[in-house]
Amino acid sequence: MSGIEIELTDPSTALVEELDERLYEFNRAATGIDDGEGLGAVVRGPDGEVLAAAAGHSWGGTCEIRQVWVHESLRGRGVGRGLMRAVEAEARRRGCRQLVLGTHSFQAPGFYAKLGFEEVGRLDDYPRGHANISLRKALRPD
Repeated sequence: MSGIEIELTDPSTALVEELDERLYEFNRAATGIDDGEGLGAVVRGPDGEVLAAAAGHSWGGTCEIRQVWVHESLRGRGVGRGLMRAVEAEARRRGCRQLVLGTHSFQAPGFYAKLGFEEVGRLDDYPRGHANISLRKALRPD
């Protein structure tokens, strides 16, 4: 790798977005599937503060949720369930046949199980003493 310098960095949001776009370009070219689209749902307080949100994308008949977060004061009050129902409805509208997401054993696997998600993979000891869990929910057309 003569002449190439590698810089280790804490990636900025802009760098992550650029990588996502470049990977999508490659994937689109490799598969011929070009229907990728971001998907988000947000609950805001009166001052515009984000109190809960879910974010991900749909592509090729699958909706991948990358982040779900609900403020502590709203947990257990149906807000997360409402976010996920909104995401699921939009995924169905887009023709997705499945929702996929990852969670950790200390986060919310029970919450997702109640919503119909099934465990399809598990990586133990990530992070140390816990597990990273991959979940899937099949979507039937409305």
